[in-house]
Amino acid sequence: MKGRPELYTSYRQDMGFLNTRPKRAWTGGLVVLALLMPFMITDDLLQLLATGFVAAIGAIGLNIVTGFAGQVSLGHAFFLAIGAYTGAALSGSETGRVIGFGITSLPIWMLASGLVAAFFGVLVAPVAVRLRGLYLAIVTLGLVFLGEHVFREWTSLTGGPGVGRPAAVPELFGVRLDRDNALFTAPQQLYLVMFLLLVIFGVLARNLVRSRVGRAFAAVRDRDLAASVIGVDLTKYKVLAFAISSFYAGVAGSLLFVMNGFFDPGSFSLLLSVQYIAMVLIGGAGTISGAIMGALFITLLPRITRELPAVLPFISGDATGVITVFQLEAVLYGVLIIVFLIVEPRGLFGIWVRVRNYWRTWPFSY
Repeated sequence: MKGRPELYTSYRQDMGFLNTRPKRAWTGGLVVLALLMPFMITDDLLQLLATGFVAAIGAIGLNIVTGFAGQVSLGHAFFLAIGAYTGAALSGSETGRVIGFGITSLPIWMLASGLVAAFFGVLVAPVAVRLRGLYLAIVTLGLVFLGEHVFREWTSLTGGPGVGRPAAVPELFGVRLDRDNALFTAPQQLYLVMFLLLVIFGVLARNLVRSRVGRAFAAVRDRDLAASVIGVDLTKYKVLAFAISSFYAGVAGSLLFVMNGFFDPGSFSLLLSVQYIAMVLIGGAGTISGAIMGALFITLLPRITRELPAVLPFISGDATGVITVFQLEAVLYGVLIIVFLIVEPRGLFGIWVRVRNYWRTWPFSY
């Protein structure tokens, strides 16, 4: 409506994906900036941002099951590992020292990694139907330790502790994305592909939570007994939430270690699950944008802490100081989670909403 751009005149407009001009402008501006970024910053920063994009895909998956469906999961590292090893096995050399099938096409092994992880998510899901809250969190936490043991012993697949195996081979339309070519460097190619995948998976997740399925997830999260009374099939939607979340984790796991190039069973520890919980809580539980914000924040955090030894002498990059940067990062995850839960439970997304609402009504913000 002329003069009232924020006034919705239909339910369909209210439920639209980008239903206001400011949203379309901000989104378009961010997309253009992201596409220009490969020509504006160095390759090492591009690789870091690409890693953040992949982490955001995994954080969106965890947010679906925890933020939207209300099923507390501490086992995200297990599903990331399933995806990483599935992708690495499918794309690995058939004549190598570890299992490999020589399928190097990125879409094939990426989707296969997600589907295998989703299968294991469906196997775990029946437990979620019987348990909730702290009990469910403990069960999913057990998956991390179970996975660590299995992957440590299954050396023909994982290469064994301290040895590991190469990550999946990123090949798209016959082009190796991890090698420079005449047009782009390897980090530029990986950055653009990971950004495109984040957009695809982010849009799919956003549409999912706006659908009937998403409303059922919200009903289960808010009060599963009441949801059951009004006709929501708890078993169906809890299983579906775990399957979708695990699919996203599997995809993220296969891509995450493409960025690193190498991994071993020790990479999928409890700390990795804590990092993803931190992404969701710091970014904002129950929001797709919050998951992306949190993932980028946690991914960029180590880059900042690595610079602290030059400023604070009691922090070191090795074991010689009072506290190492690695210990500091683990402490910061816990501190940030506590601070955000107390001060701003909606996370970074909540801060953005406050700032946006303030300037929208300025100077009459009261």
